Amino acid sequence: MLRRLSLLAVVTLLLAPLQLPAQTDPLAGLDEWIEREMGVWEIPGLAVGVVRNDSVVYARGFGVLGLEDRRPVDEHTLFGVASTTKAMTVAALGMLVDEGRLGWDDRVVDHLPWFALDDPWVTREVRIRDLLTHRVGVGRMTGNRIQYMPNRPREEIIRRMRFHEPEAPFRHYVYSNVMYSAAGEIIPAVTGQSWDEFLRERIFSPLGMARSNTTVDDIAEGENAAWPHQEIEGTVVPIPRRNFDNVAASAAVNTSVREMAEWMRLQLGDPGVHEGNRLISEETMREMHRGQMALGGGTLEVSPVAAYGLGWRLDEYEGRRTSSHGGATDGMNTTLVLVPEENLGVVVVTNTFNNLMGAIANRVIDAHIGVPEREWGRLFRENYERRYAAAMARREAIEAERIPDTNPTHPLERYVGSYADSLYDTAEVRMGSAGLELRFWEDETQVADLEHWHHDTFRAHWRNPAQREKFVWFTLGQDGEVDALKVQWTLRPVLLQVGIYPTDYYRVTRFARVE
Repeated sequence: MLRRLSLLAVVTLLLAPLQLPAQTDPLAGLDEWIEREMGVWEIPGLAVGVVRNDSVVYARGFGVLGLEDRRPVDEHTLFGVASTTKAMTVAALGMLVDEGRLGWDDRVVDHLPWFALDDPWVTREVRIRDLLTHRVGVGRMTGNRIQYMPNRPREEIIRRMRFHEPEAPFRHYVYSNVMYSAAGEIIPAVTGQSWDEFLRERIFSPLGMARSNTTVDDIAEGENAAWPHQEIEGTVVPIPRRNFDNVAASAAVNTSVREMAEWMRLQLGDPGVHEGNRLISEETMREMHRGQMALGGGTLEVSPVAAYGLGWRLDEYEGRRTSSHGGATDGMNTTLVLVPEENLGVVVVTNTFNNLMGAIANRVIDAHIGVPEREWGRLFRENYERRYAAAMARREAIEAERIPDTNPTHPLERYVGSYADSLYDTAEVRMGSAGLELRFWEDETQVADLEHWHHDTFRAHWRNPAQREKFVWFTLGQDGEVDALKVQWTLRPVLLQVGIYPTDYYRVTRFARVE
């Protein structure tokens, strides 16, 4: 009898449902944490998307579209995702590689016969791969927000590069948006479709990215789209929305975190496959995420850490390989990180420049790989405050060097005229109601008011507040008359929130007076 009871107990235990520990949500508490940190960073609007194991596990908006449009951000709100566009351009070219219509190592001039650089030999040798890995030697043109002759067509921008003195030797790394624009122009040369049309048909449509577009001109009045903001003189304010159409292949896509989640799904799991449909070959996907160019002194033979792939930065996080990219255009900031071996991806988009995005991405990744929670918000904020204080001290030192009680050499009317440079084309100094004005490229959106600084140097205040200010100065010829205008282009400020200066990366252009 006892034996029968024992057997019955065993059978009962076997048939009883297993009492498993309750599954915990790895992102529990994330919403409240983000809302609190947004207040610290004064971010008007933000959205986060997370993909895990080929599923969208999180897509949420926070805050508002803008300080002047208080509608809430949601997972479908459009943001400019800036340089994460580069990987989409690479994917489009990869599709053409799969079709045998081009190769990564094709010479650029074989597809764009008019393409030319400063050095004829380099011109002949530049390959598509070189454009996509930032190793042509052509750097930035007017700054981190890549506005360079915004009213000119793409081909003219690229043609101007023949006048660009290289920033680095050929096949050395120097980040270049214009070379990505050249890569984008290979698509119409091969297919007859514009870069924009190709992305819509071959990437956006099959991924279900129905709201995504390639120009802010496609954002309708009143649409669910974030408005850009920037911290200027300590206050976060709305700034004008500008298009980046002439370098679109580098940075022009506008999309939502819900649709970017589909883009991340394409990269993860079985790379190149989305909803069972192969869009890009496995071989091409591997090539995109393979280290092509060592960064920061790393060596590709030892490790893929600190390398650039094709449109992706390759690195390591907690012993796991990552593919990532950031993006920044006027008032729009993006961070996208993939952790392929965890089949995990996270994208964070915001409508003002900040460093909170990295803290959010780290927290999300930590939660999914089992790393104990760390105070990423505090760590990123403290680091930012140190950088802010150091940059502000440098700015104040520059301003302290201003020489008081000086005057321009000539009456202001003598500086009025037209000036020209082969790379930067035209500049016009004219007399306005409040003093001298400076206009570039015959474009009324590119006008600055000149404030006398000292001697023949002026501080130019752009009328678009997002562009901040720059220093310009006039030089005199042997006859004592004004013969040139010099402009210091800030290619990357030390910290944009402080201003365009101080800077450690700039270019001085001499515009010769032509009339």
